Amino acid sequence: MKITAAKVFIGGPGKNYVTLKIETDQGVYGLGDATLNNRESLTAKYLEDYIAPNLIGLDPRRSEDIWQFFYRGAYFRRGPIAMAAFGAVDMALWDIKGKLANMPLYDLFGGKSREGAMVYAHATGSDLEDLKDSISYYVEQGYKAVRVQCGVPGMPSASYGVSETKGDVENYITDFSGIRPKVEVWDSDLYMRYMPKALEEIRDTFSPDLHILHDVHHRLLPREAAAFAKSVEPVGLYWLEDPTPAEDQDALRLLRQHSTVPVAIGEVFNSIFDCNKLIENELIDFIRVAVTYAGGITHVKRIVDLAGLHHVRTGFHGAPSHSPLCMAAQAHLNAWAPNFGIQEYLVLGTPECDALFPSDHKMENGLFHVSDAPGLGVDFDEKEAERYSYVAGSHPVVRLQDGTLWNY
Repeated sequence: MKITAAKVFIGGPGKNYVTLKIETDQGVYGLGDATLNNRESLTAKYLEDYIAPNLIGLDPRRSEDIWQFFYRGAYFRRGPIAMAAFGAVDMALWDIKGKLANMPLYDLFGGKSREGAMVYAHATGSDLEDLKDSISYYVEQGYKAVRVQCGVPGMPSASYGVSETKGDVENYITDFSGIRPKVEVWDSDLYMRYMPKALEEIRDTFSPDLHILHDVHHRLLPREAAAFAKSVEPVGLYWLEDPTPAEDQDALRLLRQHSTVPVAIGEVFNSIFDCNKLIENELIDFIRVAVTYAGGITHVKRIVDLAGLHHVRTGFHGAPSHSPLCMAAQAHLNAWAPNFGIQEYLVLGTPECDALFPSDHKMENGLFHVSDAPGLGVDFDEKEAERYSYVAGSHPVVRLQDGTLWNY
């Protein structure tokens, strides 16, 4: 069995999804997601110019050797662009394996550990009352877990993940008006004075059974993060996400010394070498890598196994920067992983997205149910893909009130 073609597609409804299709001489094809948010054209070019020519003629069943070929064969290793490209290849090869075996991927991993995987939604509000309305909406939809973000009074611009428009619950961050990013202004003191009280009010308003998550998005210094975590302990957060910049992993030691709040981190990590010490030293409670960014199923499965040895659960990244292909790969891992925790889930199921990526995966009552179709269980409509093309976009950048550039 040989690979005969590797095609790259870029575009989608409201996102620049980068889709890889690997074809074989037996008519079986596999699909992978290489979407790197706001750098999508780079992974597409990497796949087209470097990866695809090296795939032709290889046996797609040898996914481990192919992964090692691209990873070890590159003198300058890792990084989000390369690992997203490798991730798409690996995803597609696992898709082919599943189709050849006529089995869903979770069976190739060892079978299901659960029937449904708990997911969390993003509740957001321009102010606290607006946020409460957003939380109520998701609770009524059956969600058991909600990430909460709201505007901070006196903050010169919107906080992370928060729209300045009241009632806007679909703030997906990316601005497609051009490549130059907008600027948000941040004030840590205002945030630290306001947000603990806001989180306490949310806990008082909603059932003790509701899992509440909150994302700091790397914006606090180590001492600030430790103080903030200690102050929100009474809330009983399911997790506190990215309290400090991910590069400074020792910062989490200070937080651990002062608070028992569960910590989630890792969505910007690209390999096991970015997070192995955090896991082995048990400085985190949830690992947030994504199958695309972290090099595919083969590599992420290693991270999950390592995490399981150290009481660390999964909490895979699931923002709409990942296409339904990545979300399907993670759904199969979620169904299998003994140390599964939760899955981030922003609704992708629009009619346009379903037409481009048809599948029988479904979300009901706060649980994601993976289909039993062979492979990833997601198809790709090339005719539908012709409707879309690349559109330049960007995330905001953040500055402090005095103009200093800060962590996005």
